Amino acid sequence: MTSVRCGHDLDGEDDENGGGGGGARPPRLRPPENRVSPRAVAHWAIEYLLLWGLAFGLALGVAAWVGDSGWDGVPGWLTGRVGWLPYIIGAAGLLMVTVAPVWRYRVHRWEVSADVVYTRTGWFSREWLLVPVSRIQTVDTEQGWIERMLGLATIEVNTASHTGSSEVSGLPVDVATRLAEDLAHRAHDLRDDAT
Repeated sequence: MTSVRCGHDLDGEDDENGGGGGGARPPRLRPPENRVSPRAVAHWAIEYLLLWGLAFGLALGVAAWVGDSGWDGVPGWLTGRVGWLPYIIGAAGLLMVTVAPVWRYRVHRWEVSADVVYTRTGWFSREWLLVPVSRIQTVDTEQGWIERMLGLATIEVNTASHTGSSEVSGLPVDVATRLAEDLAHRAHDLRDDAT
């Protein structure tokens, strides 16, 4: 796995060695070429809505139970404030359902070149993952029930090293199927050439 932090030229000057008057600089990687499907935003929003909806329901139940129980095992300061729990969970959930899917769509990208599968993922920190095609052992295509509803799929590119494996979610089914077949054939051909 290659995780690279993007370096920025702070002084605005680049010399022929790639630096603006200093030592070694981290490599700059361009973003991968392809975005995931725009329908991935709906997929992620539905997933977050289900998760945060469950959390909201549990928070509502806890607040009702603690508030009405009259149980002596709960400190008095907590009994008076537990009613805020559903509001806090609801606000956090609303933020996650509306912001996180769009943010993920803007960040998540993928590309397959002649010799590498290149992905970029992340939220607050970004991860660039380069998987050599020659190291690929299996390529799996998956579809959850939400992905099936939206015509999406996820491909998993597996290597012998767990950290070298990659996943691209939010692809249209036809793209994911074609990509998985292509990568599997190329990895097989490269392994045959090596022996």
